[in-house]
Amino acid sequence: MSPDSKRAYQKDLLLASAMVVAGLAVFGVSVAQLKAGHSNAQMAQATQPLQSTPGAEAKPSAPAEPTTTGVRPSGVSPEPARPDAEAQKAGAAPALPSAPAEKIAAPIKER
Repeated sequence: MSPDSKRAYQKDLLLASAMVVAGLAVFGVSVAQLKAGHSNAQMAQATQPLQSTPGAEAKPSAPAEPTTTGVRPSGVSPEPARPDAEAQKAGAAPALPSAPAEKIAAPIKER
């Protein structure tokens, strides 16, 4: 090491150690303030505390569970999104509109 680089290294080391000591001093002061516990410090509450609705004791807390049979209704049959060709000739309209041209790709070629 040359004398100039050694001096620069010592200067950097001194600056770094001074910064560490200053950080520890700030930490110590902060901990001392927290331990002291200011008696005049007050906490603010951002929202108002919740209040009960008048007559809430008489009302049920949750709605009753709906009664289900677990069976799919048989009166309504599912319909396809695209009717077959015969149904379209008979006047059935597709449930979904056709895709725009930019969304339709060319068919995949087999190798």
